[in-house]
Amino acid sequence: MEVIIRKDGQTAALLTARIIAKALRMKPSLVLGLATGRTMESVYGFLAEAHEKEGLDFSLCRTFNLDEYVGLLPGNKHSYRAYMNTHLFKKVNIDLRNTHVPDGMAKDLDLECRGYEEAMRDCGGIDLQLLGIGRSGHVGFNEPLSAFYSRTRVTPLTPETVAQNAPLFGNPKLMPRRAITMGVGTIMESKRCIMLATGSEKAEVLAKAVEGPVTSMVSASVLQFHAQCTVIVDEDAAANLQEKDYYRNVFKTEPQWKEFH
Repeated sequence: MEVIIRKDGQTAALLTARIIAKALRMKPSLVLGLATGRTMESVYGFLAEAHEKEGLDFSLCRTFNLDEYVGLLPGNKHSYRAYMNTHLFKKVNIDLRNTHVPDGMAKDLDLECRGYEEAMRDCGGIDLQLLGIGRSGHVGFNEPLSAFYSRTRVTPLTPETVAQNAPLFGNPKLMPRRAITMGVGTIMESKRCIMLATGSEKAEVLAKAVEGPVTSMVSASVLQFHAQCTVIVDEDAAANLQEKDYYRNVFKTEPQWKEFH
């Protein structure tokens, strides 16, 4: 696991976008795993800008989102399909038929989950998976005690997650209590992961995920076992990390990061 500390949230998001853009230029048919949430909005803004000003080409790219709420129509403004359309898909030249978000309205949710796994396998797996981290340490909606070998499935949301996300719905009663999520095992099969975390409210859980013991109580901690995982944080989110000087030195001296300075 590599940890990169940037001065603020915008520079952390910009670096994340630049890494994704480079991967897409190197492999135009890149299979991207995508995340949602306020942290990711700047990333998608930078990618849309790169498309507009630099010709970043999404025409052959295929995407799979981490999760979706159960019970929301794709056109619902709170759905993750609507989020992706608003913040990225409709701002770049991606073929919407190549964008995949779980169907939270599927009549057979178990069948939907199995089909989602099959669709990823048919594309050759996820090349680059973008991740955030929830305040309980979850990635996707893999809440505490999610099995490390779990696959895409329907899962209940914890009260903490509901409390964190409910304000986005205006009326907390409208917040769904279940979601479809890629499993921890699904995420771990991606060829590369980038986890972006910003803000002081993420400092405690980030330190647990990066430097603490690997435990199913903090789903993100399993990324310590991933062969190629980069964690990008701002100074606020890095506040509780013990090895900050080491992480800064690696970013300054490792040749692979030279072009991103």
